[in-house]
Amino acid sequence: MELTSERDVNSLEIVLAKALFDLVASNSVVIYRIVDFDKQVFSAKLIGDSDNDDAIPQALNGELIECLNSGRHRTFEMDAEHCLLLYPLMSYKSGPVAIIAVESDRNDQQVHEIISMLLQIYQNFISLINDNERDTLTGLLNRKTFELKISKILAQIQSQNLRVTDLPYQRYYLAIFDIDHFKRVNDCYGHLIGDEVLLLFSRTLSTAFRDKDMIFRFGGEEFVAVFDCPDAEQMQAVLDRFKDKVHKCEYPQVGNISISIGFTEIMPFDNFSQIIDRADTALYYSKNNGRNQVHQYEALVGSGKLAETKNEGEIEIF
Repeated sequence: MELTSERDVNSLEIVLAKALFDLVASNSVVIYRIVDFDKQVFSAKLIGDSDNDDAIPQALNGELIECLNSGRHRTFEMDAEHCLLLYPLMSYKSGPVAIIAVESDRNDQQVHEIISMLLQIYQNFISLINDNERDTLTGLLNRKTFELKISKILAQIQSQNLRVTDLPYQRYYLAIFDIDHFKRVNDCYGHLIGDEVLLLFSRTLSTAFRDKDMIFRFGGEEFVAVFDCPDAEQMQAVLDRFKDKVHKCEYPQVGNISISIGFTEIMPFDNFSQIIDRADTALYYSKNNGRNQVHQYEALVGSGKLAETKNEGEIEIF
């Protein structure tokens, strides 16, 4: 089955939608995805012949929220002959994150069983992928997944670098986040509270940035994220806002925490160790100069605050 031949989650969703479209003889299959914790949703039509309309009718929006809250399938009557069959798509450890809507002129037990079977296969396969790619505590992408993901980005940047195009150059940045004085948290409050801080911080990371931004837990209190951003100034502003947001948060028993961040631009012919080394150098500059700061490696070198590091060959970092 094509569904089990895919490993990328977005590709899996498309394959799932195609399978539902074919097996249920659907007019369209739409995925409605949450974009924030208030459960405001937008539609992304994947399969179907009818025109895609980003505006969601108020009545349907209410049904989508009910489906998300209950975690159960619902039916939305479009007219006397057509209905939308709504089913929640579950995420890794955090409940429903989207609704898949199948437009059909049938609403019987056989259709429900077909949809439920495909969703179960999809969910089981997603769980297998997540168990391999995700950190057990936080649910973020894990360290061993980093090389695969960054390889795809490097290939994209290299391809873009070789093309002649009038489009703006797409830039990528890698940032390393480190919780300041985290050892004190474990020493003063114990490892259970330390784990709770890591879990809450990882949730703040997940909700503060876009779905397409890749966030990894590298171990301990160190996290890595990869962003596409037009320029370094905007990237600096985004990370500064996040740093301030974290510092304002109250963590149970611990109170406020701060983080230090170092980031670097990913260049077309970088290797893994070069990218990590530059961001790590900027991170340690942040830590050694007062903590609760964000610094870009290239800006530090340009201002003379750091000497440029020279990598000779591939350095093993894992």
